[in-house]
Amino acid sequence: MSSSLPDTRPFAGFEWMLALRYLRARRREGFISVISLFSFLGIALGVGTLIVVMSVFNGFHEELLGKILGFSGHASVYRQDQDPIKDYKAVQDRISKVAGVTRVMSLVEGQAMVSSLKTATGSLVRGVSEEDIVKLPAINNKDLRTAIAVPGTLDDKPTLIGFDKAGGIAIGEGMARRHQVGLGNTITLIAPNGPDTVIGITPRIRDYTVVAIFKMGMSDYDDGVVYMPINEAQDFFSTDSGATSLEIMVDDPDAVQTKLATLLDAAGPDLTVQTWQSRNVAFFNALAVERNVVIMVVSLVVLVAALNIISGLFMLVKDKGSNIAILRTMGATKGSIMRVFFITGAAIGTFGTFVGLVLGLIICANANNIRNAIQWFSGVDPFNPELYYLAQLPAKVDYTQTFWIVFFALVMSYLATLYPSWKAARLDPVEALRYE
Repeated sequence: MSSSLPDTRPFAGFEWMLALRYLRARRREGFISVISLFSFLGIALGVGTLIVVMSVFNGFHEELLGKILGFSGHASVYRQDQDPIKDYKAVQDRISKVAGVTRVMSLVEGQAMVSSLKTATGSLVRGVSEEDIVKLPAINNKDLRTAIAVPGTLDDKPTLIGFDKAGGIAIGEGMARRHQVGLGNTITLIAPNGPDTVIGITPRIRDYTVVAIFKMGMSDYDDGVVYMPINEAQDFFSTDSGATSLEIMVDDPDAVQTKLATLLDAAGPDLTVQTWQSRNVAFFNALAVERNVVIMVVSLVVLVAALNIISGLFMLVKDKGSNIAILRTMGATKGSIMRVFFITGAAIGTFGTFVGLVLGLIICANANNIRNAIQWFSGVDPFNPELYYLAQLPAKVDYTQTFWIVFFALVMSYLATLYPSWKAARLDPVEALRYE
């Protein structure tokens, strides 16, 4: 009768059997089991948190980019001397013919104070034509409310068709709430640079009727932007028949920088073009730095959990010294012993990683429900739109990033098992059994 083990192939059945038995620690090995449990939970929470953090940053970046570009365009054309562009329609026609340009919108912009019976706030007033404002998806959405009546239609869908004829203004939901005004109410706009009189420059004060209330979903815009017909804005800001700037939309926002030279040629010698990358470079760079720092910090959770695997395996090796010696005398190779403890540690890392993956995806899918539950329970909004700009908590799962998170966690877990497994394989059977 042979005393050697019947099957010593790599990852043979007895190696898996022993590894799984070591995972189910007995009473006297309870501390080892607790360390393994903490390692499992650490990896699961680390992977889940990384997935949630990456998804929220992805969604936050995409939503902010969409809102900002939806409001201010992919590129802006203006005069460096800040004078109005008199021939803006000709410039608009030339830029519209540039390959890749999808829309060009003329604007009259200026700062004004919005005054009502309740309060007074600063605002950005944008004069646009009806033809352009109806093409803005950020305004023409399901949240738009309007008092403009469109003759000959039975459709109840709100629309800004008739905006020029109405002669009123469109304000954001946040501004309407602050001033406590609604559709049909009157609001006062005050511009500091008014007519020049014998006593000096006096403010220009005009009353306008609120004909539409929009919701862009970004607090800065909903609280501080006013739209009015371009001819009204030209009169209010005394730009005669000119425009202060033109906004350009292209088919590929990321490639707008490559079209800069062509756009400058089309605009003309007296005009300059500024892309959204140069306009918002500091803001998006700050977002990128914050994301990288948070990812680095959360990755340390996975690293600490991997170190727990090392400590747990070392204690298991010490406790199972006599078992290892007996297995060696029965014919188990050093490779077999190493694989037994490798499987034990890798099982903790693998199961922890995939539990974290499922947990992260579930949280991402229910991000706003979780936010609402926290708000209901605590009475505090953890994602206040006034602080974080957006009205909803965005979470966009990037499956390529998720793959690399899972890959990183698995690699760290497997690497953590190598040294304790190697030490177990090098254990001398004679020394291990000497004091038994």
